[in-house]
Amino acid sequence: MPSPLVAGKAVRIRTLREMSRRFHHTDFDPDALADGRELTVSVCLPAHNEAATVGSIVAAVRESLVERVELVDEILVLDDGSTDDTASVATEAGATVVPVDSVLPELPAGTGKGNALWKSLYASRGDVVCWLDADIRNFSPHFVTGLLGPLLGPAEPVDGVAFTKGFYHRPIGPVARGGGRVTELMVRPLLSQCFPELAGFVQPLAGEYAGRRELLEAIPFVEGWGVEIAMLIDVARRIGLDGIAQVDLGVRAHRNRPLDELGPQALAVLVTVLRRAGLAANDGITALRRFDSELHEEVVAVETRERPPMTTVPAYRTRVRGGLST
Repeated sequence: MPSPLVAGKAVRIRTLREMSRRFHHTDFDPDALADGRELTVSVCLPAHNEAATVGSIVAAVRESLVERVELVDEILVLDDGSTDDTASVATEAGATVVPVDSVLPELPAGTGKGNALWKSLYASRGDVVCWLDADIRNFSPHFVTGLLGPLLGPAEPVDGVAFTKGFYHRPIGPVARGGGRVTELMVRPLLSQCFPELAGFVQPLAGEYAGRRELLEAIPFVEGWGVEIAMLIDVARRIGLDGIAQVDLGVRAHRNRPLDELGPQALAVLVTVLRRAGLAANDGITALRRFDSELHEEVVAVETRERPPMTTVPAYRTRVRGGLST
């Protein structure tokens, strides 16, 4: 295999394995997926002050994939302390709204997106869990059918696909690239150095992914912004690349965060990857030190704690023994 750098120019390298596990959302017909399916499906959206977009996403899933085609069994919005109308908008659109703090209240409180995702695993009932970000501005039901497609076949998780990861084009800036700023400047170099086997993922931080419950309940969840990269690494370690599929979801438009919000996200990703590479032992709140426009130093707390695999939570084990569908 040639060096990835020849005369200072990048060489595109594709492996047979990578190409064999990549799909396009048009490969999967909603009616065909719903016909005779044996697995139940939960669609879950973590949301914090997303009243402007969450309603249209929920309504599209309900109308297309619950009512027209019986493919999705429940839609949950995990409301993470919103101060706007997220909860009422989502309820009116047809979702079951679950306040994050109401789930497993007997456990120590957590924070961040990963905490909401972890709690959605407890709150949901589906054999397959599909997660969507709640800030998508151009949502279409094919986001869900694309992610579900490789998971609803007859193969068992050990032999077939048990986890799907979305990727897409982002219409931001004059040049369309696969990832955002944190992905291109932080994640790709980190994966290339620490986990080169995962460098072939187009959107390692994508917020659209799905998996079989028996896989998801067996891995830890980073509470903050490191949840997506941690899940990708942990899933790959558990089931191998053959158990993961990437799905092209087309174009995704969403909120573009300002630079000052990306520093904490980048640090969370950095700590998470280094921890999984055995190079960092931190397991708590990490401090980001930086300077504001007046050159005054400021310290930003960044969540990097982890929730344990859901199968280790006694209340969850009790629910499983009693039947998740009850």
